[in-house]
Amino acid sequence: MFDKIVIVTRSTRLEESIRKFNTKGQAKFYVTNRGQSFEDYELEYDNYSKAKEQVIRAIDPGIKYHLIDRSYLTNYVFGPNDLVLTLGQDGLVVNTAKYLTGQPIFAVNPDPARFDGVLLPFTTDDIQTNLSRVFEAQPSFHDITMAQVQLGDNQKLYAFNDFFIGPKSQSSARYTIHYRSESERQISSGIIVSTPAGSTGWFSSVFNMANGMNRFANSEIQLTLTQMSWSDKRLLFAVREPFMSQWSKADIVAGTVDSGEELVLESHMPENGVIFSDGMETDFLEFTTGTTAKIKLADKITKLIAASQKG
Repeated sequence: MFDKIVIVTRSTRLEESIRKFNTKGQAKFYVTNRGQSFEDYELEYDNYSKAKEQVIRAIDPGIKYHLIDRSYLTNYVFGPNDLVLTLGQDGLVVNTAKYLTGQPIFAVNPDPARFDGVLLPFTTDDIQTNLSRVFEAQPSFHDITMAQVQLGDNQKLYAFNDFFIGPKSQSSARYTIHYRSESERQISSGIIVSTPAGSTGWFSSVFNMANGMNRFANSEIQLTLTQMSWSDKRLLFAVREPFMSQWSKADIVAGTVDSGEELVLESHMPENGVIFSDGMETDFLEFTTGTTAKIKLADKITKLIAASQKG
């Protein structure tokens, strides 16, 4: 039924850190210096390596297989009769699906205690039995709707979960929207176009934010917004589009930071995490995995000359 199995893998945080800092010792130095648990990095790597070995051992000796890292997905040519086995978190299924043309995905969760696994029906337990069943009988499928965008020059892009149409930076998008018989110009932070599969992901975070802010509608924050003066010793914060999962919650979505208080944030973003102010993206702080940010009232103020001068 299948010519071969293509196993799609991804790097762990430990492998990414070693790649960045050249040696395991240097990686450990940077990770522990940031107050992170290097043991957890090692545990994640060990669990993933064990899962990879279990998958390979589960493949019948007469069946061909090929291992590729997800970074090669854009250039890899899948055969029409390939079985694609993804070994990683839900996002790896999403990444892989965009490059397939009907080949089925056998999605394996390598670390159920770490990953939600909404899109991962299989684990390494009994994987040999489950793989054999796929090869011996016609498997059943979840047919997952995808999205497509096409430009005027016929360029196309596909989405498993959603499209975001809007600014790369912290700025406003301006566009005209046409929907059924209606058209209008809009300014927004962007549009999320979600598939059914993606509707419980990023798209749901829009509603998480709306619901969270609604809880504060008659609270201290709403009162603060209408009564604050420029000299008040208080900061406000709101979490934009929070997402709820096994690993994350959406309870702290808005609040105040008063004199003597701090808002502390810890990054879990391997790359592309930044902190910038006042829309100045070229002047930024990197906010990547292991970085902790503490936000509080500044120890200086701005003296803004007013239009009315004292005599």
